[in-house]
Amino acid sequence: MSLSPPYYSWRTLQIGADRRVTKDEQTMGKLLDSIWPPLLLFAVVGLHLLCAPYTKVEESFNIQATHDFLTYGVPWTNSSAILADKFDHVTFPGSVPRTFVGALLLAGLATPFKALLEKQDPAVMQTLVRAIMGCVNAAALFSVKGAVDTAYGKTAGKWYVLLQASQFHVMFYASRTLPNMFAFAITTYALSALMLVKAVASKSPRSAKRRRLAMYLLTIAGIIFRSEIAILLAAETVYLLLRQRPSLTKEIIPAGVAGAVLGLATTISVDSFFWQQFPLWPEWVGFYYNTILGKSSEWGTSPFHYYFLNALPRLLLNPVTYLLCIPLALATRATQKTSQDILVPHVAFMLVYSLLPHKEWRFIIYIVPAFTAVASAGAGWIWTRRTKSAAYRAMSALLVLSTLASAVTSVALLYVSSLNYPGGSALSLLHDMTAAESGKNVHVYLDNLACQTGITRFQQIRPNWVYDKTEVEDTLLDPMFWQQFDYVLAEKPERVVGSWLPIATQHGYASLTLRPGQHADVLPFAAPPGRLLGVPHKAYNAVARLIRDKVSKGYWPAVRMEAKLYILEREAPSAAQT
Repeated sequence: MSLSPPYYSWRTLQIGADRRVTKDEQTMGKLLDSIWPPLLLFAVVGLHLLCAPYTKVEESFNIQATHDFLTYGVPWTNSSAILADKFDHVTFPGSVPRTFVGALLLAGLATPFKALLEKQDPAVMQTLVRAIMGCVNAAALFSVKGAVDTAYGKTAGKWYVLLQASQFHVMFYASRTLPNMFAFAITTYALSALMLVKAVASKSPRSAKRRRLAMYLLTIAGIIFRSEIAILLAAETVYLLLRQRPSLTKEIIPAGVAGAVLGLATTISVDSFFWQQFPLWPEWVGFYYNTILGKSSEWGTSPFHYYFLNALPRLLLNPVTYLLCIPLALATRATQKTSQDILVPHVAFMLVYSLLPHKEWRFIIYIVPAFTAVASAGAGWIWTRRTKSAAYRAMSALLVLSTLASAVTSVALLYVSSLNYPGGSALSLLHDMTAAESGKNVHVYLDNLACQTGITRFQQIRPNWVYDKTEVEDTLLDPMFWQQFDYVLAEKPERVVGSWLPIATQHGYASLTLRPGQHADVLPFAAPPGRLLGVPHKAYNAVARLIRDKVSKGYWPAVRMEAKLYILEREAPSAAQT
């Protein structure tokens, strides 16, 4: 029986339409696959920024310098006088000079938005500056995802993004102006280039260019921002020479020389000008002070194994990554060589750096993307085989659950961290309480704790106000010094000379507790929650108190807050005194 022409034509069209729908769906699926990884990385960095917008003392040099560049520009004429009068680093130079290169770049990127945003809220410029910093680091992390796609496959690339986004420290600090995080962006781009070299034919012209680029970037990062990167550069160079035998005269030496010349020319010219010392190479001064003179030990010492048994597990956060995924990637023949090539230089970096007595996790943060990339190889291997056996199904379930648990833990750590900036919250509260005095001439004293926990020049938004940060102990004991102030932010009100009235108290994180008081806020905020968070905040407290009182016999996990800073107002003289 033959089909009639009308039926045949209709059926052909219908089949064609079905095929077009299928192609559209495939196109949409590919589009979503390409969009969600960068969106997730950028969104997580942005979430950390918005939930903890203030800064700590370790970030202060670069954030203050960025503010000064945006506000005063570069003083090409009468430089010494303007720097001494206007710039923060002259008043608070720190123990060793730091480079201005990162702050100058940030200010340059933020300048086009300055006129628009400052009219709305001057304090928002700090958020913008940190957002730019976060975007640079998020883009660097995403570049590693492309290298993972090439080295281990697209499934591993997706797991890289999930594992990286569910960590805490890298995502929290990605937008923070630590010197380590300026260097982090550069070392991460170098890592992506080296991963591609180690995953494809090492003798191709493209691989040679990538090796040169990586050596060039690592050299610049070490010279300008963090001298310890020289150890990582040496480890990568030696390993490449042993495994791939690149040309010394065409690749290694030209890249090193070019990076050294550009890095030294940049940092010496920029930093000699702003520190008014010539020649000045800040990272050499810091290296000499901390390493050769051994001054870093004054900040504390840690055992040799600290980076391996303490810092790295905390940075990776998810125990499945280093207990299962990385060992699997190193043991599986298909991923073994590339994984070894990626990890060995970073392990060597940690081994050598562990010889120094003073240790902090931020000194090795550059290795986190490499370890996460190798972990994603193991995760991808497990995930693609999840239907083949009960063991792979169990490991896949463990991988998913541990990643979700890490994400939840990161949110909890972000919440606790957001309570650690009482200085920034207290100054914001004072501004809110004194809105009517914004145009008056007001003097405010900001004590040491306030300045270390969130206050920067970006928060000093009232042009008629004078914000004083004097730290000289003899001056602080002089009664005449205190007579100039209208308000004081003080950790210890009893040390403030004169008659002062406490008008507000700023609380901050104290500890975790399992037995909060009967009327305690079990989900406290540094500032009162607004409309968006107000309703869920009340609902959470109500449910928590009900369970605590009726079910758990007083037990419920909560954060305990304590008074950190007091806002004091000068007490008006009485009628008898006048």
